[in-house]
Amino acid sequence: MTVSISQTAEIREFFQDAAGMKKEAGDPRSKQIVLRILQETARLIEELEISEDEFWAGVEYINRLGKNNEAGLLVAGLGIEHFLDLLNDAKEAEAGRSGGTPRTIEGPLYVAGAPLCQGFARMDDGSEDAIATPMFLDGQVLDTLGQPIAGALVDLWQADSKGNYSHFDKSQSPFNLRRRIVTDAQGRYRVRSIVPSGYGCNPQGPTQQCLNHLGRHGQRPAHIHFFVSAPGYEHLTTQINLSNDKYLWDDFAYATRDGLIGEVHFVDDETQSIAHEVSGRFAQMTFDFQLRHAASAQAQQRSNRQRALQDA
Repeated sequence: MTVSISQTAEIREFFQDAAGMKKEAGDPRSKQIVLRILQETARLIEELEISEDEFWAGVEYINRLGKNNEAGLLVAGLGIEHFLDLLNDAKEAEAGRSGGTPRTIEGPLYVAGAPLCQGFARMDDGSEDAIATPMFLDGQVLDTLGQPIAGALVDLWQADSKGNYSHFDKSQSPFNLRRRIVTDAQGRYRVRSIVPSGYGCNPQGPTQQCLNHLGRHGQRPAHIHFFVSAPGYEHLTTQINLSNDKYLWDDFAYATRDGLIGEVHFVDDETQSIAHEVSGRFAQMTFDFQLRHAASAQAQQRSNRQRALQDA
């Protein structure tokens, strides 16, 4: 290619106009971001010699991505959401802040307003009693010195035995496998649930289409999502990834991190089954969370990304 125009003064001025930089109205931050997007897009088109067919196929792909509500899935699959975690880790390390349970991606499947429980919750609605393996999860919320945090909020959500999430899977009851638990005086939380299944992207969806072009699978290991928070402490967004899953270190969303592996122990003992009021085999897992003291009020809040509501 001999023609190069994306960096000329004429094109730079053109994009300044398109981004509203010459107008007093509008939001300066939005203008700054849009200008950079325009400049980098033009440079990409020129340097990689993107054809018109490729360009318009990309526009149509973006349309499909939005129509299928998969934008949040794609940014996880391409590692962008994980990059945000790494960026925040680096900023905090530079500021001398360390310790606590590692953060990892939230993913796009949270639903606000799950039932609030004190100390203990049964998460599943019993609909998979004959199918799923019961699981008992417990642990403490602690500070970085190992002291329990009473009254902390543990907000957790997970998939069922088929890898589906309530609300998005209309066959499940509202808030199935979603609960909020307030820790007791010793910072403890206890859960009865089921062993979740990992899952994959919709094989016909736009995210998997992109991954196919990259030669990648779209599978996730079994995991449980958490928001953990308490007044005066940094809000924690994280996941426990189950130790026995074949995709544990091959997660297409890059959510598995050291310090976030939940060791699952399966029990085949009739006496213990009776004591736990279940029939047959069950699983046990213990996982403690450590929260750091917050350096600001903002650090105590989760991000303002748009999330689903049960009534929506």
